[in-house]
Amino acid sequence: MSFENIIGHEEVKKQLYNSLSMGTISHAHIFCGEDGIGKSIISKEFSINIIGKKEVKDYVDIIQRRIAKGKQSIGISEVLNIIDEINKKPFEGDRKVIIVHEADRMTVDAQNAFLKTIEEPPKGVFIILLCKSQEGILDTIKSRCQIHNLKRLNSKDIRFFLNRDFPELDKDKLEIMISFCDGIPGRAMSFFNDALFMEIRSTVLDILKTCQYDKKQEILKYQEFFLKNKLIWRDVLICLLYYIRDLIIYKETRDETLVINRDKILNIKELADVFSFNKLSGMIEVVNDTAQNLAKNVNIALAVDSMLLNIQEV
Repeated sequence: MSFENIIGHEEVKKQLYNSLSMGTISHAHIFCGEDGIGKSIISKEFSINIIGKKEVKDYVDIIQRRIAKGKQSIGISEVLNIIDEINKKPFEGDRKVIIVHEADRMTVDAQNAFLKTIEEPPKGVFIILLCKSQEGILDTIKSRCQIHNLKRLNSKDIRFFLNRDFPELDKDKLEIMISFCDGIPGRAMSFFNDALFMEIRSTVLDILKTCQYDKKQEILKYQEFFLKNKLIWRDVLICLLYYIRDLIIYKETRDETLVINRDKILNIKELADVFSFNKLSGMIEVVNDTAQNLAKNVNIALAVDSMLLNIQEV
C-alpha cells in the first residue's frame, strides 16, 4: 500500500495512502494530468489496493473503459454500457473499480447521463475518471469526485526513473531523454525504441527544413503524413514545438547542452541561422492554435493545411 513502484507524485500518494489506511475512500475520483504523466499507473495501483489485492497485475474486478476505436469521444451509448457494468456485482470479492480513460472526452450529454451513477454508485463500487484537463469535465461531475492533480516530475525523479527503466542508456542519451521528457516519464517509452516515433521526429524536422523555401506544394505534401498519424496528432505537434523551442534556445544562447533534440544538433544549428526570432515565435503560435482547433474536433485535413501554409508564411 506504499505505492513504492510509483516515482514522484508524493502528495497524491500520501492522500491515497491515508484514505486506504483510514477506510475513507471516496466513491469517485478524478486523476488529472498530461498524457504520460502516470495517471493510468497510479490509478491502477490504487484500484488494486481498493479491492484488497497486493500483486500488480490485471484483476477481473478492475474494469477499464477507453474511447472506442475510430471514435473521437465517449457518447451516451458508451456511458450506458459503463453504467451497466457498474451495476453488476463484483466477481471475486465485495468491491470493484471502474476506470474510465480520457473522461474529459465524454460528451456533455454522456456526462449528464453518468452524473447520478457517479453520485450514488452501488455499494462497493468505486469510479475513477482519468483526464488530461479538468476543463472538459462538468462542474457537477467534479463536485462529486475527489480530484488528484498529477504534476510533472522534477529532474531528479525523471533521472531516477530513466536509470531504473532504461539502464542501458549511455550518458549522452540519458541527458537527451531527461530534456525531452520534460517531467513526463511516459515520453521516454518511445523516444529511442519506437520506429514510428523516430519517423515522426525525422519528418517533423523535414517540415521545418521545407519552411525555408516559398514552395506551397512542397509543404502541403506533408498533409498525408498528418492524416496517417491523426490519432496521435498531439505527439506530432509536441515534436514540432520541441524543435522550434530548440531553434529559439540555440539561436539565443549557442549552448548545445540546452537543446532537447541534441542528436539533431547539426540541423538545429543550420535552421537556427535561417529563421528569425519573430518567425519562430509565429510558428509556435500557429502550432498552438492548431492544437486547440484539433482538440475541438475541427476537420484535421483543413487544420493541417492551414498550419503548414501558415508556418511557412508567418
